[in-house]
Amino acid sequence: MKARTSPLRSMTGYARAGGGAEGRDFEIELKSVNGRGLDLRLRLPPGLEAFEPDIRQRLTARLTRGSVTLSAGLQHEAGSGDVVINQAALGAVLDALAALQGRIDADRPRLDGILALKGVLETRETRLSPQAEEAFRAAFLSAIDRALDGLVAAREDEGARIRAVLGDRLDEIEDMMRRAEAHPARNAEIIRARLAEQVAELTAAGNGLSEERLHQEAMLLATKADIREELDRLAAHVASGRQMLAEGGPIGRRLDFLSQEFNREANTLCSKSNAVDLTAIGLELKAAIDQLREQVQNIE
Repeated sequence: MKARTSPLRSMTGYARAGGGAEGRDFEIELKSVNGRGLDLRLRLPPGLEAFEPDIRQRLTARLTRGSVTLSAGLQHEAGSGDVVINQAALGAVLDALAALQGRIDADRPRLDGILALKGVLETRETRLSPQAEEAFRAAFLSAIDRALDGLVAAREDEGARIRAVLGDRLDEIEDMMRRAEAHPARNAEIIRARLAEQVAELTAAGNGLSEERLHQEAMLLATKADIREELDRLAAHVASGRQMLAEGGPIGRRLDFLSQEFNREANTLCSKSNAVDLTAIGLELKAAIDQLREQVQNIE
């Protein structure tokens, strides 16, 4: 039976959700960007700090990487709180008026003017009953879940686009690998002719090098010109990359390691190249690998 492919997710995304309950309206905003691990930052209104453990549990259950910021706004409906007099503030105002009496020629302030002073009148939230508090908590956490659904969907949409780009880069790498494999510079006759030329140069400049030493130098040159091992490893890496993309899921770290292995083989291929055209293929290969790795940095 064919294995089911899991979605590939980007680490970037945005979503929001809102709602209201028990005289309070709220708005949830979730956004995420690239990160080495999972970094959660919560910005909750005063009074909702107790919700933080539940929120963190929900986020960590569905996200594995990314720098994630959750911001919540809270508004109280009109008439949902009690208006009270701040006795301390009022006392301070009256004391100040008494101290100024007789020193300043002015009419005494009216009551509405005193009450209009900042801090004298306060609106205090009506304390919810345990049942109402639980109803608000359930509604608020439900909005968190909806915002999280939206964020995951956004990350999966971006992940699908990146999956296609990564597949194209792997196809390019495979094409360059085949071009390198078929390059005339890898022809055995050409390699032997090149070796003969280099051995002749060594003989002319060697000041009596022994046959054994010349044989060693020739073998070293032949080894340096052979890129079979690098091509085989590149082919294995391409197959591994395609397998990871087929599996999906949180494969970002594995793909990043694979891109480093790709780069290592491309560097070795360039260093072993015995022809300008083959070196050019190696440089194209490195450029494609850099593009691959750049996209991999966005994967969860």
